[in-house]
Amino acid sequence: MSNADAAWLHMDQPTNLMVITAALWFEEPVDWDRAREIVRTRLVERFPRFRQRVVEGRSPLSGPHWEDDPHFDLDLHLHRRALPGAGDRASLQTLVADLMASPLDPTKPLWHWNLVDGYGEGSAIVARMHHCIADGIALSRVLLSLTDEVPEAGIAPVGDRPRGRRARGLTTPVRDALGAARGAAGALAHEAIAIARDPSELIDLAGEARDDAEALAKMLFAPTDPPSPLRGDLGVAQRVAWSAPISLDAVKELGHATGTTVNDIVLTAVAGALRQYLRSRDGLVSELTAFVPFNLRPLDQPLPADLGNRFGLVFLRLPVGIGDRRRRLSVVHGRMEEIKHSPEGALSYGLLAAIGATPEPVERRVIEQFTAKATAVMTNVPGPRERVFFAGAPVRGVLVWAPRSGSVPMSVAIFSYVGAITVGLMVDAGLVPDPERIIAAFEREVEALLRLKT
Repeated sequence: MSNADAAWLHMDQPTNLMVITAALWFEEPVDWDRAREIVRTRLVERFPRFRQRVVEGRSPLSGPHWEDDPHFDLDLHLHRRALPGAGDRASLQTLVADLMASPLDPTKPLWHWNLVDGYGEGSAIVARMHHCIADGIALSRVLLSLTDEVPEAGIAPVGDRPRGRRARGLTTPVRDALGAARGAAGALAHEAIAIARDPSELIDLAGEARDDAEALAKMLFAPTDPPSPLRGDLGVAQRVAWSAPISLDAVKELGHATGTTVNDIVLTAVAGALRQYLRSRDGLVSELTAFVPFNLRPLDQPLPADLGNRFGLVFLRLPVGIGDRRRRLSVVHGRMEEIKHSPEGALSYGLLAAIGATPEPVERRVIEQFTAKATAVMTNVPGPRERVFFAGAPVRGVLVWAPRSGSVPMSVAIFSYVGAITVGLMVDAGLVPDPERIIAAFEREVEALLRLKT
């Protein structure tokens, strides 16, 4: 297991499980027998991690590794259940939240799917996979590879999606070429040889070193977020809520009118929603920090069979204290532009790998200090632009939540699919017992922002 994957494995806490959760819902009932064969053929047989378990090293420094589970049984990872309650969005949100609080069995491959009957006139799936297997963008591509463009498709693998136009989403990779290994000894040796041949490169390298130093200082020495109603001791119980679909074309029109991006607008609306919520609880602060993962894996290349984590984390300061929406949008846009030209994400990947190589008690202490700097994790995952089908049933909506890690109390999931954006929250139930209020505030913020283009 790579050091970065080991770091995610060892971050597990009873109050903050390092499990990625995906919810998919369908317009009609799913043929679960056909679904099982698709999972077997396109998931388990294609990606070895889904039939392997984790084995810890014999010494603190040897690290964990993967081995085939000699007793692997697909049916132990597929759990069929009926949705309790009214069978509506609120019922599904309650089920998702309950499942998020349940740890995976460490003696078996670290994933399971819940096949849910009775979601309206259709079905739903709640898929859970430990972060040590893969990152959220990789998981979303794995899930998409199980779908088809037509309902009558066969069972055989059809290849990894998205490709070409489908690969574009709300957030594009930031400085992919930077790579995560720039600080490794081999890279340093290569650059030293290049300097000996061409001393003029000292100027460029000095500039890069300065940028790296600033980014590293930002990660290691950034202050913790201020006290607010969103922060505190975490509990086991979770709460989940998500928005109604938002027109992607309408958001793009606002972006063209204001010189901003879709991502800027969505994050501005999230900041506004958190502002409304904090004010309602007499806890407004000027800024909150969010961890924003960004992809370090080219989206136009197939996923490797062993998956793994290839992403960095950047700090985004959300200006929740700014009431004027146009000004708040301008500030978010400016900060996102700074991030796009920063080596922070690649450096954070290297830092995470270094943390994963330390003894577990040391790793936990470092993670606690690192995660105290942020109040939320915000992931932005691109989905297909055209409707897709799973086991013949049309997919109506998708969300993928990243785990929060350490003391971070909130995960915000943004997913684009078929011309619409859905935003979902996963929060600690003791700190935020009513995430639906934040979602309602987010929807109001989007409506108010869209009026700026007129």
